[in-house]
Amino acid sequence: MALVRKGSRQIDVDGTPYRWRLRGRPTYSQGLAWSPCTLAVEHADTPGATLVVSTDQPHPSNWIGREAEPVLPSGVAAAVRLALREGWTPTVPGSAFHLDQSADFAPSH
Repeated sequence: MALVRKGSRQIDVDGTPYRWRLRGRPTYSQGLAWSPCTLAVEHADTPGATLVVSTDQPHPSNWIGREAEPVLPSGVAAAVRLALREGWTPTVPGSAFHLDQSADFAPSH
């Protein structure tokens, strides 16, 4: 799965270039704050398996006004480092690598 270039941001993690993207509009479930915000990361030069990170925050554009912390490049870099330690190989084609960091996410009722 290739990352859409429009809306993606560059980030350098330990000397390696990546691109990351947060979905601009939330999914229905994210809009209602039933599921957490997710972001996607791929190697900038040789895209292979995409990293999909589930955060512990609601989507910043949720429809019910639930407060959300912004997704910062430092958080993206930390997620990339953790995924690499857990076996993500960003330059090798394959299925998306899922990193679930949503343990503290509390869905809206």
